[in-house]
Amino acid sequence: MRIDAPKQVRTALQRLSGSGFEAFAVGGCVRDCLLGKTPGDWDITTAALPSEVETVFSDCRLVETGLRHGTVTVLLDGMSLEITTYRIDGDYKDARHPQSVTFSRNLREDLARRDFTVNTLCWNEQSGVVDLFDGLKDLNDGVLRAVGEPERRFREDALRILRGVRFAATLGFSVEPKTAEAILNTRALLEHIAAERIREEFTKLLCGKHAGAAIDRFSAVLKVFLPELSALIGCAQNTPYHCYDVFHHTLAALDAAPQQEALRLCMFFHDFGKPACRRVDENGIAHFKGHAAVSASLTEQILRRLRFSNKTVRHVTRLVEIHDTKAPPGRLQAKKLLASLGEEDYRALIAIKRADCRGKAQPHAIDGKLANMERFLTEILENGDCVSLHSLAVNGDDLLAAGVPAGAGLRKTLDWLLDAVIEERCPNEKGALLSFWTENASS
Repeated sequence: MRIDAPKQVRTALQRLSGSGFEAFAVGGCVRDCLLGKTPGDWDITTAALPSEVETVFSDCRLVETGLRHGTVTVLLDGMSLEITTYRIDGDYKDARHPQSVTFSRNLREDLARRDFTVNTLCWNEQSGVVDLFDGLKDLNDGVLRAVGEPERRFREDALRILRGVRFAATLGFSVEPKTAEAILNTRALLEHIAAERIREEFTKLLCGKHAGAAIDRFSAVLKVFLPELSALIGCAQNTPYHCYDVFHHTLAALDAAPQQEALRLCMFFHDFGKPACRRVDENGIAHFKGHAAVSASLTEQILRRLRFSNKTVRHVTRLVEIHDTKAPPGRLQAKKLLASLGEEDYRALIAIKRADCRGKAQPHAIDGKLANMERFLTEILENGDCVSLHSLAVNGDDLLAAGVPAGAGLRKTLDWLLDAVIEERCPNEKGALLSFWTENASS
């Protein structure tokens, strides 16, 4: 089992061991390497006390924000490494943080306090992979198992409850029965966790390759901080186009979307407004008129509650609002849509509509329309067609010089001229546009 650790990690481990202190790379970085993935960051655990770590790395820039819990952040050759002393946690009173921390020189004592067995794996060049809690077996079997007594682990730190669901979504692992039972039994403790921490885990969960299955299994966990989810479960669609209730359609569409934050958030929330909009006609067919707008409103409320950035709130809400927009049937309609949305959201709409259809009775019903939508975009961009004020051959100064009054009417005139160019009623040339305005203004 080869661990291809970065040079800075190897150097840090060598420095600590060369100074007489046991040290290992630990947790997710080792797990991911063994799964053939590239770790996002590297954590080191060591027998060295924080003051001893600072002495070993006295020639480096040090960040001491985690000293209370034994963590020193070392900036080594451009890489940030969190180096944490072996420790034993005291009692937990807030379902998140230990009241006290006792430093230890014993690796097993440190690993025994961690969340899941696959995150207890350690490595250094001398010892190779060290496995004190059968993490390798669980890793090879694709099983997520709590370290020690599951409920105790989750009551110590309630964020582990959501982390368990997140790991199921990202790793595709099954959750060991006692661990799964404890996750469900302790889920109410998530009410004590800050919205920002919920947001981080929830976003990673949604972007997981196996998000749909994990959410289906642990929907009760998500309902603790997303009570709106309850209305989707069992909400029948009763239309020729659908084969799932709103909840399971949502999960299918979610899994079909690219693993990008904005798109996954959009697909998760895109039909949250359907239960409130559901109406059944005399033939028993369900209709959801106006659900996109209601879904967008709910999305904005929820994302703000979970403390997403204003940029993310605006972008995702906009995507939810437009998700039901029909694919343009021709190039002219495509240009108008592109002018309205911009290239980024036009491309996003293609991905959204494709994912949405994958959760329906005929999952490939609009593939041809979406292929045309992509082709129109390529042709428009390659041809250099004007679809924005930025590429319009006249600007506000040109219009003012031609006698257009200043004020709100100036922007309306620019928009009107852009429409004329898009609809090919006027060429995108300065003289032609000014003449076109003069002719129409006097009529």
